Amino acid sequence: MNIRITLPDASVREVLAGTTALEIAKSISEGLARSIVSAKVNGEVWDLDRPIDENATLSLLKFDDLDGKKTFWHSSSHLLAEALEVLYPGVKLGIGPAIDTGFYYDVDFGDHPFSSHDFDKVEQKMVELARQANTYDRKNVSKAEAIAYFTEKNDPYKLELIDGLEDGSITFYTQGNFTDLCRGPHIQNTASIKAIKLLNVAAAYWRGDENNKSLTRIYGVSFPKAGMLKEHLELLEEAKKRDHRKLGKELELFMFSEKVGAGLPLWLPKGTAIRERLENFMRQAQIERGYKQVVTPHIGRKELYITSGHYEKYGSDSFQPIRTPNEDEEFLLKPMNCPHHCEVFKFKPKSYKELPLRIAEFGTVYRYEQSGELNGLTRVRGFTQDDAHIFCTPDQLKAEFVDVIDLVMHVFGKLGFEDFTAQISLRDPENKQKYIGSDENWDKAERAIIEATAERDMKTVTEYGEAAFYGPKLDFMVKDALGRSWQLGTIQVDYNLPERFDLEYIGPDNEKHRPVMIHRAPFGSMERFIGILIEHTAGNFPLWLSPEQVAILPISEKYHDYSDKVLKFLNKHDIRGLVDERAEKIGRKIRDAWASKIPVMLIVGEEESENQEVSVRIQGEGDVGKFKLEEFVTYFNSLLTKE
Repeated sequence: MNIRITLPDASVREVLAGTTALEIAKSISEGLARSIVSAKVNGEVWDLDRPIDENATLSLLKFDDLDGKKTFWHSSSHLLAEALEVLYPGVKLGIGPAIDTGFYYDVDFGDHPFSSHDFDKVEQKMVELARQANTYDRKNVSKAEAIAYFTEKNDPYKLELIDGLEDGSITFYTQGNFTDLCRGPHIQNTASIKAIKLLNVAAAYWRGDENNKSLTRIYGVSFPKAGMLKEHLELLEEAKKRDHRKLGKELELFMFSEKVGAGLPLWLPKGTAIRERLENFMRQAQIERGYKQVVTPHIGRKELYITSGHYEKYGSDSFQPIRTPNEDEEFLLKPMNCPHHCEVFKFKPKSYKELPLRIAEFGTVYRYEQSGELNGLTRVRGFTQDDAHIFCTPDQLKAEFVDVIDLVMHVFGKLGFEDFTAQISLRDPENKQKYIGSDENWDKAERAIIEATAERDMKTVTEYGEAAFYGPKLDFMVKDALGRSWQLGTIQVDYNLPERFDLEYIGPDNEKHRPVMIHRAPFGSMERFIGILIEHTAGNFPLWLSPEQVAILPISEKYHDYSDKVLKFLNKHDIRGLVDERAEKIGRKIRDAWASKIPVMLIVGEEESENQEVSVRIQGEGDVGKFKLEEFVTYFNSLLTKE
């Protein structure tokens, strides 16, 4: 029997049922087959040699793809576990997943001591085992077989995991003399793992529960080429210098307080200045595009989020309900702004002539992330989104989508994010029952996204089966200065919330119609965006964004009065700065201004004071000359214009 395989370029191949992704890759190109590590079948990552028995969408994954990396790194975690069993007989194994930066394995070493001093011998054993080129063999096992195997091994952690699995859904993977309980997928064999580095060791409660035993978590990373590991380690060293948590403290941008609560950042004056300028930049861009600004509460009745579906989705990740003195009345800290905006749309009846309606808000939302997942500004419990929702007719969808793309491009260009890919996430054509809405609406929405990205000549990848259940979307994957990929900005098409909230407009036929809803947030979370921006720029913000644009450096106390006069003059021209009045030598003041990432230094001495001038130094350029105060303002504005 033949089956239909849909590839990312929308081409279709007919193959025999039971054909593997590797065989399909070989039919395209032997070189392609050698370069791939796994495959995505109907949105799920599979082993390359797993038979495909029904019509499916297929993406072939290389190591460069995130899902490809995760396959490679998950296989490496099994290699780590195999090495540990050889070196430390009797160890008990927890879980060993891939993460975005490599992999880890949770291990109960029993009486065996283990620390980072043991990394070298473990790495050597892993390399030795990798060179055996053992295949990763997948096997379906019954629950009884799985229990029997790990009972014999006396591994309570695997037995606990098996207890929560359904019979018929359990698989083992074996490479060499090592077998693990695992869903997969894995690379074909261990020989692909050429370079390995163990990075860190930490304590971790079993299954994240502090009432359980504390295990040893070993972090590592691996690559198919030794040169890639060398580059990665150099990148890690540079990343340490750029860590937004480190720079945020040094530059006095934000802080956290145990008394306030974990994951709840406090913005200091300099960080607030950056945040406000970003918000003002976005507000102006939105005004020019016809958005209407709204403000909604930080809380809402529980019923609001039940209607929207957010309680079902985020209920377990939310703060506990706020109970009022009224019986059965509960409020939630809002996890998303969209339900509130739907209620704003319903304020009064709408005509098609009033659409599109673009509602924007810098709305703060709250989610109770687990403490172990919190990470500076990039993973917090309270964050502000540059949120907006566009309510439009189906015929307006494409034009609105193009306009949002242009807004995202404007943001990226202004902030120096030049390397990005847009992922078009479409529904699975072979499994349409997973989605809501008519085929007609889905076809319009998907066509609008595809045509919009084509009009803007964007670099895109298409992923079938990655759409949200309520509509297709466009995700922007941006590379920072260190080549790390971040998702910044998402545009989503939604037929679900207009249905749930019974949103309507009167069309030209005088009949009621459902609007289409577009969700968009170019910054996403302000906290996360600023955290990424700090690391992207290493704290050297663009001149327009810098909290302190100018440092005025008098060479002695005699010139403090003139320095204060300069600062007042600059403030009148919307130039932000400070006067360094410390009793330090000018060389020290220059070095400190440099370390504080202040873009422009104005040195003031006897000659400058007499001539009403400033001597100008620019970060990264050095001295650029002396300017009269009015001339300096013109020069400064010319620098802003170039950004």
